[in-house]
Amino acid sequence: MSLHAREINQDVRELGELLGRVIKHQSSDEAFDLVETIRNAAINYRRGEADSRDPIHDTLDRLSPEKQDVVARAFTTYFELINLAEERQRVREIREGTQEQTLDDSVREAAQYFKNNDVSPDALEDILKDVLIQPTFTAHPTEARRKTVKAKLRDIAGDLEELDEVRLTDREEDRIKREVRAQVTSLWQTPQVRERRPEVTDEALNVQWYLENVLFEIIDRIYDEFESALDDAYESDVDVPKLYEFRSWAGSDRDGNPFVTPEVTAETLDRQRETVLQLYRDKLKELSGVLTQDASQVSVTGEFEERFEPHKQRLPGVAAEAKERYPDEPYRQKLKLMRESILRVSDVREGGYSDEEEFMEDLRVIEESLHKHGGEDISEAYVRPLRRKVDTFGFTLVSMDLRDHREMHTNALSQALDAQEGIDYEGMDEQERQEFLTEAILQDEPVLDIEHTDGLGDDAARVLTRFEQTAEWQKEYGVDAIDTYAISWFEEPSHALEVLFLGDQAGIVDLPNYCGFDIVPLLETEYALSGARRIMGTLFENEAYAQALEARNNTQEILLGYSDSNKENGFLAANWSLYRNQKRLAAICDDFDVEMRLFHGRGGSISRGGVPMHEAMLALPNETCTGQIKFTEQGEAIAEKYANENIAERNLEQMLNAQVKARHNALQEPVEEVPEEWMDAFESSAEAAREEYRGLLDTDGFVTYFEQATPITVIENLNLGSRPASRSEERNVEDLRSIPWVFSWTQSRCIVPGWYSLGTGLQAYLDDGGDIETLREMYENWPFFNTMLDHAALALARTEMEIAEEYAALADEDLQERIFSRIREEYQDAVDIVQEITGRDSLVKRAWLEENMERRNPYVDPLNLLQTRLLAQSHLTETEKRTLRLTVHGIAAGMKNTG
Repeated sequence: MSLHAREINQDVRELGELLGRVIKHQSSDEAFDLVETIRNAAINYRRGEADSRDPIHDTLDRLSPEKQDVVARAFTTYFELINLAEERQRVREIREGTQEQTLDDSVREAAQYFKNNDVSPDALEDILKDVLIQPTFTAHPTEARRKTVKAKLRDIAGDLEELDEVRLTDREEDRIKREVRAQVTSLWQTPQVRERRPEVTDEALNVQWYLENVLFEIIDRIYDEFESALDDAYESDVDVPKLYEFRSWAGSDRDGNPFVTPEVTAETLDRQRETVLQLYRDKLKELSGVLTQDASQVSVTGEFEERFEPHKQRLPGVAAEAKERYPDEPYRQKLKLMRESILRVSDVREGGYSDEEEFMEDLRVIEESLHKHGGEDISEAYVRPLRRKVDTFGFTLVSMDLRDHREMHTNALSQALDAQEGIDYEGMDEQERQEFLTEAILQDEPVLDIEHTDGLGDDAARVLTRFEQTAEWQKEYGVDAIDTYAISWFEEPSHALEVLFLGDQAGIVDLPNYCGFDIVPLLETEYALSGARRIMGTLFENEAYAQALEARNNTQEILLGYSDSNKENGFLAANWSLYRNQKRLAAICDDFDVEMRLFHGRGGSISRGGVPMHEAMLALPNETCTGQIKFTEQGEAIAEKYANENIAERNLEQMLNAQVKARHNALQEPVEEVPEEWMDAFESSAEAAREEYRGLLDTDGFVTYFEQATPITVIENLNLGSRPASRSEERNVEDLRSIPWVFSWTQSRCIVPGWYSLGTGLQAYLDDGGDIETLREMYENWPFFNTMLDHAALALARTEMEIAEEYAALADEDLQERIFSRIREEYQDAVDIVQEITGRDSLVKRAWLEENMERRNPYVDPLNLLQTRLLAQSHLTETEKRTLRLTVHGIAAGMKNTG
């Protein structure tokens, strides 16, 4: 029996035809004919049936501003709809693969992998105890679509699902298709461009939506599938512990965002707790409709009674009401009490659960009571899934990380110490700062009154208030609610000690026995990465910091910055630096007997580390695979990976598959043995690549070229997120944030951050006596090099030099000659050497991905050409300005990527 009634070609065709009818009805037949003329001209050129793009240019030249807007809306809306068709196809493939048990990277395949490798149940349990996967959602502004537009698209996606998966009568099918027509019409009539910048609360609510509506619903399914697979593979039971924990920066990441205030963080914490508590009340209500066992027919365990009696005493009024309503139904009476205890978690009244462990224990006792009295199926279908949810989401829904720039802490300390104690912290050198902070942390008496902020600058006052409030938040919501503090642009040991000192003064830290947060250095500059032993070794030897580590289970989390490392060093050199320094960090932690947890600060694009996470996990050095892994999920990548339940579940199971295998590999081979020849090859390649990349950025006039030949000035004003696009008013590459940097190159179809200097670097190795066979051997046998090269190849494949030349023509003539010609030459060198190493004629190794790009390119091209026309004009009408912004949205939808 077929699981689906449709296929992707039908979805694409019908959605395209529907959009055409909407354009005719909402605009005119003339508008439809215009869009068709441009579309067919673009397809003809791509197929080689036309010699140039002149017909497209000629048509665009004749357009009024109003017609330009129609064209931009038509192609943008097309991509929004086609993306839904492709999402539906992915769901089909997941469902069919699950049914036929043919999916690679699944939890079922992982269970069989361990069985085939003779891993005993006890050894497997030890591996699983090490594993904790922590996707961390950020509010980084890379989601170009409005919330209103996303909601309409999700409605259409729901209709497509029903048409595809439900057996419908003709009348039912007609009704759903009418709803799709209505939604597409509404989508056409809805503004695509945000008129206001989203607030931090909007971003936090966006992250919360995925947690509340998707992840909360599916998390127990993954455990259930994994346990079922293990039961099939092993005769004995394998205990599966907690494997996932979700975290968030939305509402707590202060780095570069002045709008993330303590008030916003407090509001976010409170809303998330109330949301998850309501979800539990709903689940308990649902459970009450199932656990209707009659006490005269079915017994309960003594342990159940032992927890039931004191619960009734804590809530006598509720207990009496429950007994009257459910006189012979002990489970329903207990569930009534549990719903009330959940309600009172954030209530001033007594009787609420003190923490999620108490709630979990009640669920465990119910589960075991059902098991012992013939209710195993009921328990496994309803109670155990709820226990998994509580184990994952607790009473917080998601744990939050605080983050701020190192200078904020230094400046706040300098001002506060000077104002309150007359101490010249600013005038101290690094060694003096370390000594002062260590002594201050270890002494019993506080140095600062953390609540006293009179006379301080706004930023400094806000830093002190944040630490004071964090202590209060942990008392109110539990330590797990907000227990990590990341420090961006971290470069010296004192930067960690400053945060530890402020935590100590606020009461978050009380050494030697208690430390309420992990202090997480963000290593993103070459100086910080290359100085990792100096920095981390000094901290591990510091008496105060060592005590803090011991109080945190001797675990050091280290955040790696993929984005800024790439922007500073270029693709090849950044990847090598991150790989090499991960191995160094592992060795340093091992030397000091510290457990390391790497936090990978990856973005959505290839240049920002945005490869599929399961591939990235398996390409990490074995030394770093401790079992625990943390990584950021950002912008449009969140919607792509977590908006659909099937796709979200698939992503999470792929992560689990990769992580348990990576941990097993690390236990088998604790230190990844990479041939010295390969390391030397990469070392020389990376050095030459970095020199070439820095040479491009340091070229006189480069920033001017970047501003002229990409839509950076448009992107900076797109209202993508609450955070400013630049760190300051300075106009230079270093100050520009990584997201608009990558976004701008992607829009111009010249994805410099994803491949530039790759060709120069690898050729330098060959010119220095290396041989191509070594590079081929590295590609075949070294997961790190294989993954890096394949994703550089993808960035090269998505680069369109002819379109990029249209953008380059917007720049001053001398800059075109000096900069674009250099970029074009480097592009061709990279293509040639990648194909020589991989042995492929095509840059893309997956046929379906190549087909996808071929299907999309003719529809992206007109948006690029329209965008360059508008960028070339010195004065734009309001309609033209709106159309220009719309082309950015359309190209992002067509490329399925921003920054």
